[in-house]
Amino acid sequence: MIRLSRYQWTVLFAAWLGWGFDIFDGLLFNYVAPNAIPTLLDLPLGSAEARAATLYWTGLITAIFLVGWAVGGVLFGPISDRYGRRRVLMMTMVLYAVGTAACAFVTSIEQLILCRIIASLGIGGEWAAGCALVAEAVPEDQRVEAGALLYTAAPFGLFLATFVNAQVAGNWFSDMPEVSWRYVLIFGLLPAAAAFFVRLFIKEPERWQHAATNAAPPRIRELFSPELWPRTRSALLTTIVALLTWWSCNAFIPVVAANLGQIEAAQLGLDKTAASILIESWKTQATTIFNVGGLIGTLLTIPLAKRLGRRPMFIAYFALSAAALLATFGLDLAPQMRLYMYFFIGLTVFGVFGAFTFYLPELFPTRLRATGSGFTYNIGRILAAGGPFLVGSIAAAGAGNPAVVFNTLFLVGFVPLVGLLAMGWIIETRGQTMPD
Repeated sequence: MIRLSRYQWTVLFAAWLGWGFDIFDGLLFNYVAPNAIPTLLDLPLGSAEARAATLYWTGLITAIFLVGWAVGGVLFGPISDRYGRRRVLMMTMVLYAVGTAACAFVTSIEQLILCRIIASLGIGGEWAAGCALVAEAVPEDQRVEAGALLYTAAPFGLFLATFVNAQVAGNWFSDMPEVSWRYVLIFGLLPAAAAFFVRLFIKEPERWQHAATNAAPPRIRELFSPELWPRTRSALLTTIVALLTWWSCNAFIPVVAANLGQIEAAQLGLDKTAASILIESWKTQATTIFNVGGLIGTLLTIPLAKRLGRRPMFIAYFALSAAALLATFGLDLAPQMRLYMYFFIGLTVFGVFGAFTFYLPELFPTRLRATGSGFTYNIGRILAAGGPFLVGSIAAAGAGNPAVVFNTLFLVGFVPLVGLLAMGWIIETRGQTMPD
């Protein structure tokens, strides 16, 4: 049973909102990409050219987005350590809200990329400030529970993005797919309102105030000192494997579901409106199943981390991630069954991220907590950016053929297996207090 004071619950809720809306704005574009990209390129929706272009540009834009996310994390981590968690949390929430909503008004792919970069900088900066804020505000013996609960905001963000897209594109404007995506993206402004909640009710942690008053300004190069390098390496190894696996498969859930829906609609001889409704329902089904698995997997990090330890927990998640991906995309499954298998992908590939909100802050001292957490959690996105780009490029070369996408995603299942080879370098932090 988690034991927090009223104010500590308020801090957790504020950071929870920040991270949930972070994911909401970060992935909202993936839901509308099958309509947005062909429209901006003047391609007929549902055509072979549109499917191939969607796969290619989704991969490329996601890769650019991840690089921007990494830059935001590296940039705002030291700012948070120097000027405060609350200020950076509020600032970054407004930044990614404005960037996402601006995507609704673009008229070209180039403008879309620019707006996604703006949003990505804010999203990257928010995570480090939020997890440092929670880690420093809650009692030591409640850190794992609070950290895992913080990450349950990620499934919330995905659920909300799924709901908004289903309502706006699937119901309200189902007969207008060429413009429905713009109305979906306007909802990206929601986090700006939540930022005012942060401003009104949250103050800077006393632990940070003491460290900021008596310590020199943080420097990223300190993470590579002989004293901290083993901890930095441990954080990088776990995050890079998890990020590369997650983004390589998650970025294409709506695209895969849309392709399968288009095939089904063609076989049933549905008209344009009915086909659009079917496609949106398939995207909703796939992402909802993935999100439910992710939510359960996130909560499971609590007993696994506390009873087994951090290293055995990562071993379990990486091994099961590989099994889920190899089975889902390697076996000969019916389309609906393949969608159901996304539950196990969510449980493992998604679920492991519940550990980073408590594990990374445990590795670094207070004056470098946001710097270290932000750098290690986000710099791996530069490498992870290659995953969606390669998957999208290979799938596009196959003219959007679902079989090509499945074969490519099958290969992604080997990434967590490679991660298992690095487990000897993972630092165990179970039973330790956070360093000051």
